[in-house]
Amino acid sequence: MEQKRKTVSPFSNEARNAYVVEHITDSLLTRLKEKPLADIAISELCDAAGVGRTSFYRNFESREDIVRKYIRGLLNGWKHNWDATGEESNAKMYGSLFQYLKENADLFLMLKTRGLMYLFLEVFMEIWGPRPEYENIWAYTTAFIAYGTYGWIEEWINRGMQESAETMSEMLFSHGMK
Repeated sequence: MEQKRKTVSPFSNEARNAYVVEHITDSLLTRLKEKPLADIAISELCDAAGVGRTSFYRNFESREDIVRKYIRGLLNGWKHNWDATGEESNAKMYGSLFQYLKENADLFLMLKTRGLMYLFLEVFMEIWGPRPEYENIWAYTTAFIAYGTYGWIEEWINRGMQESAETMSEMLFSHGMK
C-alpha cells in the first residue's frame, strides 16, 4: 500500500509510543480513583485513551505493569534529581525523598486504598534493594536499610502522611538511621 501524506503520522515511533503510554497511564490512574484495579478492563483503558489493544500490549504486559512503570518513572526521576545535587547527607536525602512522596500523596494514598502498595514495594526494592552480585554482607546490609526505609514510608502512608517530610526525616534520624 502506498502511503500518502495524509496517512503518514507526524510522530516518530518513539513519540507514538510515548503518547500511548501517557494516555493509557492517565486513563488507568483516573479509573483507579473510582474503582479497584481488578474492575478495570483493558478495553476500557484503551477506549478511554483512544488507542488500540495492540498498542496496549506493545507497551504493557498487564494493568499492574502500568502502575509499576509509573512508580518507576517517579522514583527514578527523584533519584536522578537527587544524584545530580551531589549532596552526601543522608538526612537531606531522606528529607528530599519524603518531600517528593508528600508532593505525590494522592497517588500513594490511592495505592494504599486500592491495595496496590505491593507494586510500590516491588519498584522500591528494584531500585534500592540488594543485587545478586553483591557480597553477602553488603546484600544483607542493603536489604536491611531498603526494607527499613520502605517500612517507614509504608507506615507513614498508612497513617495518612500526617507528618511533614522534615518531621519524618528528623524522626528517622533520631531513631538510629544516620
